[in-house]
Amino acid sequence: MKSFENVFQPGIEEISKHAFILKGKWGKDYFRNNHPIILELGCGKGEYTVNMAEQYPENNFIGMDIKGARIWSGARYAVEHNLDNVAFIRSRIEFINSFFDRDEINEIWITFPDPQLKRRRNKKRLTGSIYLQMYRQLLVDQGTIHLKTDNKEIFEYTSNLIQYNHFRILQVTTDLYGSDISGPAWDIRTYYENQFLQKGMKIFYLAFSLNHEKEINEPTIE
Repeated sequence: MKSFENVFQPGIEEISKHAFILKGKWGKDYFRNNHPIILELGCGKGEYTVNMAEQYPENNFIGMDIKGARIWSGARYAVEHNLDNVAFIRSRIEFINSFFDRDEINEIWITFPDPQLKRRRNKKRLTGSIYLQMYRQLLVDQGTIHLKTDNKEIFEYTSNLIQYNHFRILQVTTDLYGSDISGPAWDIRTYYENQFLQKGMKIFYLAFSLNHEKEINEPTIE
């Protein structure tokens, strides 16, 4: 991992006390352009990060995950295919605001996250209100968040949360590959997603915009 120039893995002690050196400067100092930056959270092997980077070279892409063994695959692929619009961060997502400044990110992708079924949802789920509060500090106003999942519960939870807070839903389906939705949500399939599909499972997809001004609250009834 240390040999890859496209991977950043600062220590917890460092980012818990200080902003990361590239915060607010990803476009200028790393990508060296002013193209939109798209962030994949819980990126795993970076399948979405690198595939979108290949399909949309006019954008920059950053994958974030805590598991270095997973990130290694995406980082190596990016190097071998000369993808200079790709970077990876190895860190916990709760430190996300140490890495990015206000309005620095245009879109966020959350692909097949842990549904956290046995824990308090708003504290651990990547689409819970606590995390949405973090995201809107770095997203442009009305920036887009994409959720792609095989889990009905996290899909319904997120849908209810978005509707409760009156955020604008851009696209939604309970059967992505049976819908007319196009673009990266349809085009890119992860290794595990293909396994889900082979079992006949449906893929849920939700895209919504996040408003800077509205307070984010959990529904009183889920």
